[in-house]
Amino acid sequence: MTDNNKDNKLEEQLEKKISRRNFIQGTGLTVGGFIIGGSIGAFINPNLEESTEKVETVTEQPEPAEPKEMPDYTEAMQFFTRKEDFEALAAATEVIFPEDDLGPGAIGLGAPYFIDKQLAGPWGSNVDDYRVRPFTNGQTPLSRGDIMLQGVRKLNEISQERHDDTFNALAEEDQIALLQEFESGDIKMSLVTSGEFFALLRQLTLEGCYCDPLYGGNKNMEGWKMKEFPGAYMSYIDVVESKEFVKKEPISLSDHM
Repeated sequence: MTDNNKDNKLEEQLEKKISRRNFIQGTGLTVGGFIIGGSIGAFINPNLEESTEKVETVTEQPEPAEPKEMPDYTEAMQFFTRKEDFEALAAATEVIFPEDDLGPGAIGLGAPYFIDKQLAGPWGSNVDDYRVRPFTNGQTPLSRGDIMLQGVRKLNEISQERHDDTFNALAEEDQIALLQEFESGDIKMSLVTSGEFFALLRQLTLEGCYCDPLYGGNKNMEGWKMKEFPGAYMSYIDVVESKEFVKKEPISLSDHM
């Protein structure tokens, strides 16, 4: 091979190396397999700048579901098995302790459910009372549950006879008039007087309106709030030396648990 041919061949190889080096530098390629620079993108896709613009994807979020109000599982009949009996009881308690401008009545305070719970327990069955015959001095073989059940059914019975409707459906004045007859003992009942039934009904109604909420009545301590009664405080050392009346937000026994 002549010297001219050798020189020409060397020049061609040198031009190839130079053009390849320029290409690598222009495209951002690096030795060693590192990430290729951005210029290669323009070489592969001339419209890369347009295609790499951020596209905001708006995902429509579903409306949050409204929280469901949990049912009050304490308000369930445990002693009474017939709805009409419980409704008569509830209506009678509301007559004794009606709702007014000062606050809720017996129904709003949960007194009917308080009574139902008391009658469903040992107290309603008189398990701790002396129950051996003969019964004297106004004693009765009936338990408190028996007395209340007979009484509310008698309320409905007389209401049907006189007004062709249940006691809870009567007008307020008719309910009051009938309960007054029970209170005076004018209604005939078996093994107990109607006056004794009314006295027990009144006692339980007031207890349900003013008891600690732990026992199922005095809902939200509204009965105490009306009386400005503080409830189950363990100590009053913070106000014992106060010369003025201190109104405290009531608390329940359950607040100490």
